[in-house]
Amino acid sequence: MTSIASVTLEVADPAAAGRFYSAAFGLDDRLRLRASEAPSSGFRGFTLSLVVSQPADVDALVDAAVQAGATTLKPAAKSLWGYGGVVQAPDGTIWQIASSSKKNTGPATRQVDEFVLLLGVEDVKASKQFYVDHGLAVGKSFGGKYVEFATGPGPVKLALYKRRGLAKVAGVSPDGTGSHRLVIGGDAGPFTDPDGFAWTTASENASV
Repeated sequence: MTSIASVTLEVADPAAAGRFYSAAFGLDDRLRLRASEAPSSGFRGFTLSLVVSQPADVDALVDAAVQAGATTLKPAAKSLWGYGGVVQAPDGTIWQIASSSKKNTGPATRQVDEFVLLLGVEDVKASKQFYVDHGLAVGKSFGGKYVEFATGPGPVKLALYKRRGLAKVAGVSPDGTGSHRLVIGGDAGPFTDPDGFAWTTASENASV
């Protein structure tokens, strides 16, 4: 089964970004960084989501990110589906931090249960078919709105969302131009999908 080993964020200052992510999330080898000055403005078409077990964990991660320099896009709050908030890292990457639980069951931790890459695409059904053709298996699918892939034992999960809908969830305008500033490392690549998201083999997706 196709799996994703890591995601690489292209940033202007990898050392500064590394300090931020170490202080905020501590995602070890799932998140990599490399230098890039590729033009990029507005919404980059994706978010990264950290799924945790309880609201206190959401608060702990959001607070750590803000203290490390992140900007709050949506304060952590209860919703119909659980509890969560959205922050933007100094390098521009948007992070959703969420729990399906609305009640705490123990002391707060910064343990991340799932690391999910959500790609905002123009045509969910077409992108779904593209990824199926490249070896990914569908885990959950909700028509033309949302698709979640069964990405095997890899540490990164993949989902597709309508670009405009994902921007709304993130609390930003859907408008954006230039580079996604993202490279996906897994055993399905190398290729570029219909929305311009680049995949490479996991061994090539290394920090520099």
